[in-house]
Amino acid sequence: MSSAKYKRVVLKLSGEALAGGQGFGINPSIIKSIAQQVKEIAELDVEVAVVVGAGNIWRGKTGSEMGMDRATADYMGMLGTVMNSLALQDSLESLDVQSRVQTSIEMRQVAEPYIRRKAIRHLEKKRVVIFAAGTGNPYFSTDTTAALRAAEIEADVILMAKNNVDGVYNADPSIDENAVKYDTLTYLDVLKEGLGVMDSTASSLCMDNDIPLIVFSIMEEGNIKRAVLGENIGTIVKGK
Repeated sequence: MSSAKYKRVVLKLSGEALAGGQGFGINPSIIKSIAQQVKEIAELDVEVAVVVGAGNIWRGKTGSEMGMDRATADYMGMLGTVMNSLALQDSLESLDVQSRVQTSIEMRQVAEPYIRRKAIRHLEKKRVVIFAAGTGNPYFSTDTTAALRAAEIEADVILMAKNNVDGVYNADPSIDENAVKYDTLTYLDVLKEGLGVMDSTASSLCMDNDIPLIVFSIMEEGNIKRAVLGENIGTIVKGK
């Protein structure tokens, strides 16, 4: 069996990835596929934490643009991430993968509150930990949540699984057929060129804590395992 390059990872999933082609809600076949891929890397003795977005249910930014109070819109998005996290937990446990959902907004009836030391202990016991409800604060994205949690649990890498691109490009490849894909980037490149990898707060946090980021497509089966094994897929962002 091949050995993993990384011991502890944070997998960042967009909410849209869970919707698949239907664009909204949770696609059962997609979430089962993701759960199976998470199981594969867990069986490589990798400690796995997951952060899920909520774009398949609600976007706080969209609510704000509609005239809704921004904080209220963001809290609604956080609740959407809890729904996605519970769905992923159910899929994982149907595959006999032990998992725990930890939420930044306390809701003890459905999940544990986020406690850093407890999360690390779960990881050491080879349980998959799913971080839900963002940072618990409005105005912060789930990208920032992934960067923050990765720093807190001392993860080796953030795996950013995308549903619409297979890496980072200098332009939107769905619009510009001449868009060029990057193999490697620095966080300074991302910030200077305004590349839409993750928001500037998340990029700065990763840069300051020297956390590498791998951006790749979730739509190709087995890509999460390939990233963990250190194969050359997607785009790697690191350093200053």
